[in-house]
Amino acid sequence: MIPFRYHNPTQLYFGRGMLETLRKLAPAYGAKVLLVYGGGSIKKNGLYDQVMQELSAAGAAVSELAGVEPNPRLSTVHRGVEICKKERIDFILAVGGGSVIDCVKAIAVGAKVDFDVWDVITRKAAASEALPFGTVLTLAATGSEMNSGSVITNWETKEKVGWGSPHTFPKFSILDPSFTFTVPRDQTVYGMVDIMSHVFEQYVSHTTNAPVQEGFAETILRTVIETAPKLLADLASYEHRETILYSGTMALNGTLSMGVQGDWATHNIEHAVSAVYDIPHGGGLAILFPHWMEHVLDENVGRFKRMAVNVFGVEPSGRSDRQTALEGIRALRAFWTSIGAPNRLADYGIGEEQLEVMADKAMANGPFGQFKKLQREDVLAIYRKSL
Repeated sequence: MIPFRYHNPTQLYFGRGMLETLRKLAPAYGAKVLLVYGGGSIKKNGLYDQVMQELSAAGAAVSELAGVEPNPRLSTVHRGVEICKKERIDFILAVGGGSVIDCVKAIAVGAKVDFDVWDVITRKAAASEALPFGTVLTLAATGSEMNSGSVITNWETKEKVGWGSPHTFPKFSILDPSFTFTVPRDQTVYGMVDIMSHVFEQYVSHTTNAPVQEGFAETILRTVIETAPKLLADLASYEHRETILYSGTMALNGTLSMGVQGDWATHNIEHAVSAVYDIPHGGGLAILFPHWMEHVLDENVGRFKRMAVNVFGVEPSGRSDRQTALEGIRALRAFWTSIGAPNRLADYGIGEEQLEVMADKAMANGPFGQFKKLQREDVLAIYRKSL
C-alpha cells in the first residue's frame, strides 16, 4: 500500500423511509433552501411532493432550480449561483442522480466566491468554503452522494472537467432504494456500467499488498454482475435496487482507494467524447473501457489475469496468463453487451470526424493515467479501436 489519509464527513441515511429524517436534518443549516433537480421526473413519481412536505415541516423557505442536464452544464451552475446570492440561500438540497449532485457541488462553491466558479473547476483558483448541501439520491451510478468529486461541462468551449474540493462533501445523503424504482432501463444499465467503471479505475493498479481493497473491489464487481440481470428483469425490485444502490456508494466513497494508486485515464478519455457529443457517460465508458484494458494489458498482465479469474470466473488452466487476461476483458465486454450497453462509438453515430478534436481535449493537461501514462497516440488508438 501507499501512505494515505482518509476522511469522509458525509452522514449516510440508507433504507426505506429515511426521507423523514430530512425535516430534522435541514434546519441545522438555515431556513432558506435551494432545491435543485433535473428534468422533472421527481414530480411525476411523487418524490417532489414528499420532499416539499419534509421541507415545509422543517420550516424552510424554498427556492428552486430545475432542469439540470445529464451532463451538467456551467450555464446551469451559473443560474444556481445567481439564485443563491440573490436569495441569500443558507442550504442547498440536491434531489436526483449524480448529475444534479455534481451541479450542486459547483453551485455551493460558486455561491461563496466573487469570481467565476469555472476558475475553481479548472484549477486556476481554489475554494476556501462552500454552502452546505445535502442530497436525496434517485439513481445508482456516480457515488457523488458520498464523495467530494464533480464533473461539469462547459458547453460553449466543449470542455468537460472533473474536479473536487475538501469543501464539497455532502453534509448528509438520504438513499431510499424505492426512489430508484422509476429509473428507466437504459439509465439503470448506464448506472451499473458507471459503478463497475469506478471500481476498475481503482482496481487496475500497480499498488502491491492491498488484498483487502482488492477483495472489496472484486466483491462489488461480482455483486453487480450477479444482480444486474435480476434487476433488469424486475425494475421495481426493492431488494435488487437496494443492492445496486449500495454498490454505487461503496464504489466511490474512498473505501477502495485507501492506500491504492488508481488510474482514471478512461474517465478522462470518455469526458472528451461526451464533451463533444453529449452522450451518456455510462454508455461511453462501456464502449471505451475494454479497449483501454486491451491497450494497457502488457503493463501488468497479472492484474488482468486476477480480474479474469476472480471476477469473471475464467479458468486459467491450459491458458497463458495473457490469454487468461484477454478472456477476462472479453467477458467484461460480453457482459456489458448482454445487459444492453453499447459497444461501439458508432452506436451513437460517432465516426472519425472528431477523433483528433477529442484527443486534443483529452490531452489538455498533458499525458495522463497512472497504470500507463497515455500519450496522444495512445488516446487516438483507443478511439479508433472503439469505432
